[in-house]
Amino acid sequence: MPATTRTTLRRGLAAAVALPLLIGALASCGYGSQAKNDEKKVAAEGAKLSADTVRLGYFPNLTHATALIGDKEGILQKELGGTALETTTFNAGPSEIEALNAGSIDIGFIGPSPSINGYVKSQGASLRIVGGSASGGVKLVVNPARIKTLDDLRGKRIATPQKGNTQDVAFLNWIAEKGWKVDSASGKGDVSVVRSDNKTTPNAYKSGSIDGAWVPEPTASKLVSDGAKVLLDESDLWPDKQFVITNIIVSQKFLAAHPDVVEAFLRGTVKTNEWINANPAKAKESANAKLKDLSGKALGAKVIDAAWPSIRFTDDPLAATLRAQADHAVKAGLLEQPDLKGIYDLRPLNKVLKAAGKPEVSDAGLGAE
Repeated sequence: MPATTRTTLRRGLAAAVALPLLIGALASCGYGSQAKNDEKKVAAEGAKLSADTVRLGYFPNLTHATALIGDKEGILQKELGGTALETTTFNAGPSEIEALNAGSIDIGFIGPSPSINGYVKSQGASLRIVGGSASGGVKLVVNPARIKTLDDLRGKRIATPQKGNTQDVAFLNWIAEKGWKVDSASGKGDVSVVRSDNKTTPNAYKSGSIDGAWVPEPTASKLVSDGAKVLLDESDLWPDKQFVITNIIVSQKFLAAHPDVVEAFLRGTVKTNEWINANPAKAKESANAKLKDLSGKALGAKVIDAAWPSIRFTDDPLAATLRAQADHAVKAGLLEQPDLKGIYDLRPLNKVLKAAGKPEVSDAGLGAE
């Protein structure tokens, strides 16, 4: 295999016409949302597809391990052949959606709430969900000295990553099902919902300014390493203990212009998930090595060993659970009733799955015509 070289990618905000939009979006995200750690990979040997390059966005999170590992192990690039893979990392969904809309990235790994919001705000014109990536990996962790049962949450301060994000919606829905009242805009009510950057939440916990957090991995396990206790795994609230935490989205323009590239990319994600599930120990090491590449620091063994088993890697986007999450956001007052028809286009993925002898997946009636 030829040596792979890396150079700094400066294309994240290349389109001058898109710059004001994207900068505004980055500022409005409210926490750690700036794109960073951009990198470029020279294409592997092989026939070039219909695009010279495909630009990928993802988060440096364990729930995005399909991207971390597919990139680190070269599985995605191998399927793309002579089409170069360029990657950009983000720390918040809104900035990734804006980058997709601005044409700075073509494909992204992202949570369900920003996928829904991006689709609705564009009136169904911006993106399609073309595959799944991960389920689970979200926990309610608390200070065991202050909270011993779920009923003890009343009157306490519990962090979520961002107003209206996937975990925020899930926690507000759980509160409502308890019969408690919280104003979704301010977070004030029977429980104080504190919107806190995942990066700063551990310090907030150690300082005592929050009593717990409803957060994804590895933040949950970082808090546990600081003395918190897992009170609830969100998977236990869902049928079959499955709910989508990470989707694969694509710009509709890119999908229309380069369906062969999208199909090749999805072959790469399917093969990556297959490798992850067949080699869990090696996969965990690979994901952590990629996190170190991106941030300069790997997760400690205590954190990653606790976090990894709660995440399930799957090609299935679990579309029925995305519909349910949208309903939860509506009930919380964070979203008007959306028309999600057309948010999925699973035809390329199902073509890949069929060719691999795997079962096809459902769009729960929300597929494009």
